[in-house]
Amino acid sequence: MADKAAAEKPVGRPMKYPYTFSAKLAQFPIKHYIKNQWIWRYYFISVVACIPVFYKISKLANSPENKKAWAESQAKEAASHH
Repeated sequence: MADKAAAEKPVGRPMKYPYTFSAKLAQFPIKHYIKNQWIWRYYFISVVACIPVFYKISKLANSPENKKAWAESQAKEAASHH
């Protein structure tokens, strides 16, 4: 338990104004935003929900049959323009 409390305790004192980008990141209250804003929770839920859908679309779009049909349609279109 003491190790956990020591790990969460900030090292040193915070700057009055964090001038560097890393200091700004270190002082940014990300836990507060994740806990109190709905968008963070729903973002992660939506990513997990959309991965299978995007995977299925990618598999269908990159199937050999679809690639063949696409090549045929592009060849037909190129022949009509030239």
